[in-house]
Amino acid sequence: MYLRKLAAQVKGYQVSKGGPIIMTQVENEFGSYVSQRQDIPLTEHRKYNAAIKQQLADVGFEGPFFTSDASTLFEGGATPGALPTVNGEGDVENLKKAVNQHNGNQGPYMVAEFYPGWLDHWGEPFVRVGTEQVTKQVETYLKNEVNFNFYMVHGGTNFGFTSGANYNEAHQIQPDITSYDYDAPISEAGWVTPKYTAVRELMQRYVKYPVPAVPAPIPVITLPPIALSKTVELFDLKRDLKPVTNNTPLSFEDLGQGHGYVLYSKRFAQPVQGKLQVKGLRDYATVYVNGKFVGELNRQQNKYELDIQIPANATLELLVENMGRINYGADIVHNTKGIIEPLTINGLTITGDWSMYKLPFDKVPNLSRYPTKNREGQPTLYTASFNVPQTGDTFLDMRGWGKGIVFVNGHHLGRYWKVGPQQTLYVPGCWLTKGKNDVVVLEQQNDVLHQALKTTDKPILESTQ
Repeated sequence: MYLRKLAAQVKGYQVSKGGPIIMTQVENEFGSYVSQRQDIPLTEHRKYNAAIKQQLADVGFEGPFFTSDASTLFEGGATPGALPTVNGEGDVENLKKAVNQHNGNQGPYMVAEFYPGWLDHWGEPFVRVGTEQVTKQVETYLKNEVNFNFYMVHGGTNFGFTSGANYNEAHQIQPDITSYDYDAPISEAGWVTPKYTAVRELMQRYVKYPVPAVPAPIPVITLPPIALSKTVELFDLKRDLKPVTNNTPLSFEDLGQGHGYVLYSKRFAQPVQGKLQVKGLRDYATVYVNGKFVGELNRQQNKYELDIQIPANATLELLVENMGRINYGADIVHNTKGIIEPLTINGLTITGDWSMYKLPFDKVPNLSRYPTKNREGQPTLYTASFNVPQTGDTFLDMRGWGKGIVFVNGHHLGRYWKVGPQQTLYVPGCWLTKGKNDVVVLEQQNDVLHQALKTTDKPILESTQ
């Protein structure tokens, strides 16, 4: 169904029809998964790729078809009738040898993903790839008649909850930051960088046609500090939410929710104290007893436990955030979110009467009917209206804030987090209006009470705590 709908919209733009679609990709990095599942016969893996290629042909895609893998993984990723292309390969001889082995010693040769930068994770340094390194590799491809595609040539933004995640050998999740600037030749906001200029000047030496001038940049503005006019404590939203109850905590998926937050709540008739363990946390939680913040748990740091003291007739609550689904590697199949195993205190499973409040934050909540409150340590929604004399791109300066998300005029800008390296959020000028605009900030940690929100004309992407 999906491929039929897609083909109906784009197949008329294929190169065979005089259009700009010059190739159709069958699979991406499938060879990586073949290498990790050697318990499955290679013939079965190859049936999968062949079936995908046939489905594309059946709905009207004419090719040329291609696959893309590391050069060492063509055995599992390549498929007959599709050009095998390489990801991240710098050695031209290795590239040509691998392609020739799987494409009849004839080429053509292509690097489908040439990396002039790299993606970034929360709490880790921003990755830079030097301009000289990039231009040297580009010239190697040009001299050897190797086709190549920049990944990425233009940075972007993981707006909303669209950012993904990796994981490391310690089984710690590595959530991607909101910015996908990528240290790309063209920045997140569409600015020309020195890297772009160097690549452009190099490539102009290899073409005989005129190259258009670089477009003028989009205007950038800054605004006076935005006074925050109302605050609503997140837990007050519970009064208008119908909780889901169960004997043990349910995952996001069991609750029918994909992204955002779930508040897990349980009342204890008898006092209990000791070691709270949430081994099934996916991915980040702030913990409260009777509404008072008592600690933070974080899958990124493998921090799954804390000492806790719960009086009689008190309520334990965990505000759990999905920090992004793993999008590469063997754990891509282990992507359930929320709390996916029972909690324990002193090794005893805590069951009975768990209430779960769904907070997907797929849109801005209506806060007009809630009282104004703001206490340190309470997750809080800050709201404000502000005036824009003339629209343009800008960046919200979130330095001094803790962790949360921001909406501007109903548009979800994504996450911020004081751990960095990203400290600003990109606001496209097209999302602002001349005159009155609205902003809502969900601040999860709220260890400082905020009075204003600031803007800046430059992104801050390299500041870690």
